[in-house]
Amino acid sequence: MSRPYPACPPTHRGVPTIALEGWHAPVLSAHADTVISEAFVMQAARAARLLHTAVFDALVDFATDPGPTGALLLRTVDVGHLPPTPESPAAAARCGKDFTSEFALLTVARALGQPVGYLPEHGGDIVQNIVPVQSSQSRQVSTSSRVELMFHTEAAFHPHRPRYLLLLCLRGDPTAATTLSSIREVLPSLDAATIEVLFQPRFRTRPDESYRTKPGVTGQLGSPMSVLSGHRDSPSLVFDADLMVGIDQAADDALRALGQAVAAHHTSVVLEPGDLLVIDNTVAVHGRSPFAPRFDGTDRWLQRAFVVADLMPSAADRVGRIIATRFD
Repeated sequence: MSRPYPACPPTHRGVPTIALEGWHAPVLSAHADTVISEAFVMQAARAARLLHTAVFDALVDFATDPGPTGALLLRTVDVGHLPPTPESPAAAARCGKDFTSEFALLTVARALGQPVGYLPEHGGDIVQNIVPVQSSQSRQVSTSSRVELMFHTEAAFHPHRPRYLLLLCLRGDPTAATTLSSIREVLPSLDAATIEVLFQPRFRTRPDESYRTKPGVTGQLGSPMSVLSGHRDSPSLVFDADLMVGIDQAADDALRALGQAVAAHHTSVVLEPGDLLVIDNTVAVHGRSPFAPRFDGTDRWLQRAFVVADLMPSAADRVGRIIATRFD
């Protein structure tokens, strides 16, 4: 299958990298008392004080200013002992792995904000296991594999979308590249008229397939919204190449121009075991190249966490840490 995006155009800077040297998550067994409870999340939050000073400072700096790429790559994260890759996200709960990787992931998540789950996504799990699933190979969902996962803001349609997206690689695939494109790198390539339209509420977005109440039914378009917001020289971005449309021809043209600019200005990261990619969901959109899973227990296995800056805005739609907003 031909790929619509070059692997790593030279016009977009690479993701800055720092190693988590000298810090190891405690080895936790997968027993009933180590499920991801609020106490577990609190324990992870307190462990952040034990991170190496350079790592903690990098996270603080990133939360203040995510830089030109809107992403940060932490390496050598302790992921613990791994069983074979499960055949589905649901099967991960009974695969017998310890909770070392979950603890490490949530330690970083709590250093940035508050981890949350979304009820339609993996039942609201605070840490989701992302593995290739045979029935999803050609769909625009996280468990796909044989299609290009198109550039998107995570939960672009959602009123409580995450501020940060964290992807921890437990088991990698050298042919699967996570693609990234930052509005700070893309903006200079857009003309003033296009930028002006993108700042106006002339765009609507359908909910992701996994969030729709009625499976197999195309979701309803959400309320008009802008693609760009905030400061004109360093705006926030909400974009979904698959699910977003303009409400008129000028808006569609602006959206197409943005999509072409994203395709021309992006970078990519092939995640290896122990790599933790942190993405500012207001600055960078992400995707993934296609790859060929084997379904033999050796396939790519990521864990994902969503982080909001503050729990209060979602209080009316949330139970504990699970946001339960419904979409038709």
